[in-house]
Amino acid sequence: MARRALILVEGHSRGNGLRYVQAARRLGLHPITLSADPVQYDYLAAERSEAIRVDTCNLDALIQECSRLSATHDIAGITGFAGVNESVYAIVGKLCRHFDLKGPNPASIERCCDKFTQRQLLAGAGVPGPAYRLAANATEVESSAAEIGLPVIVKPAIGSGSMGVRLCRNVYELAEHTTYLFGGKHIWPSTPRILVEEFAQGPFYSAEIMGTEVIGIVAVDFVPPPHFVFRETTFPAPLTDDEHERVVDVSLSCLQALGLSWGPTNIELRWTKRGPVVIEVNPRLAGALEPQLVQLACGIDLITEHIKLVIGEECDLRRRHSQTAAARFLVPDRDGILDWIDGDSRAAAVPGAAEVKLYVEPKTPIVRKGDYRDWIGHVIAASPNLAQTEAILQSAVDLIDWSITPLPALGEQEQSAAPHLPAPLGGGGR
Repeated sequence: MARRALILVEGHSRGNGLRYVQAARRLGLHPITLSADPVQYDYLAAERSEAIRVDTCNLDALIQECSRLSATHDIAGITGFAGVNESVYAIVGKLCRHFDLKGPNPASIERCCDKFTQRQLLAGAGVPGPAYRLAANATEVESSAAEIGLPVIVKPAIGSGSMGVRLCRNVYELAEHTTYLFGGKHIWPSTPRILVEEFAQGPFYSAEIMGTEVIGIVAVDFVPPPHFVFRETTFPAPLTDDEHERVVDVSLSCLQALGLSWGPTNIELRWTKRGPVVIEVNPRLAGALEPQLVQLACGIDLITEHIKLVIGEECDLRRRHSQTAAARFLVPDRDGILDWIDGDSRAAAVPGAAEVKLYVEPKTPIVRKGDYRDWIGHVIAASPNLAQTEAILQSAVDLIDWSITPLPALGEQEQSAAPHLPAPLGGGGR
């Protein structure tokens, strides 16, 4: 009898990819990852999970590979990850339609992946959002910023993980970041186009949705600007009933405007003087540990339930308990060579610490990029209330320490290590 297989297109290095493989196996499925470079996902080798090299941006190549696999496997479902190139997830939708399997509407995914198109559709539906302009060159970026008024957010029109996103507070930062994006340092998956947006100021939240049901709201804290690197996430967010209801209403308006009604969606918002303002709609699960927080806080395993949808089974979104869960990301405050990092085992032993994970080994070069790739580890904690969870999280983080030797400055022959400094916003390293 042929094994039931779950096809995973690409992967996710920190968190969700491994959990999809493990959840698939718990459901009696054989996970097979199709990737342009399977080696980049360390968990595949660690889990001895099958992987096949294929051009995942080529629909015909994926159809051919899945057809070959169907000769020896019963393909129960196909899903995937957006990764650096979000258009891959739209291809997953097309792949599902070709094989008559459950999956997202590829047209809706494509509308979301192009942030300018997304902005237009949301604005047309009356969904509150920041003022925005599309720019194809440096002159247009400058004029767009002048029209909107500094400070502005400057980011690629297509991308994920906060890559290439920066707050520009003056004309010098605007020129610097524009040069970076158009100057060849940023990797573009398509024709370079820049979105210039009003900086919507206020607390940041992330709505976690399955189908058309808002599971809950995550509160997000960042390291200091100008970049938007997640420092801490908390679920459920400490909102009043009225604030929660308004975020839910705006989130559901986004789904309707963008034609999203199947599978997971993650909607990022800021609470401004005029209430919730939509920053971005992502037609997938969030990648900053939110699924783990939801599971710890209310017992809903979003990854398992998503796989159930993919294979045509009914998902179960009932809450089993009520706790507060939070994650702290470890973010270095300098570039250089990581001399050492330790304390993870001590942190994991703190009562209430649910997970402690380091992403790097000693002697690793640290080159901050201003996005999720700056994380060098994380700590997750859970307890019956927010104050207790925060205390557990801080106690665990304080036990983790590291040292980074700065790289020699240009023209210097040698340079000693800089004095130890605390990581941004009270992080646990040096």
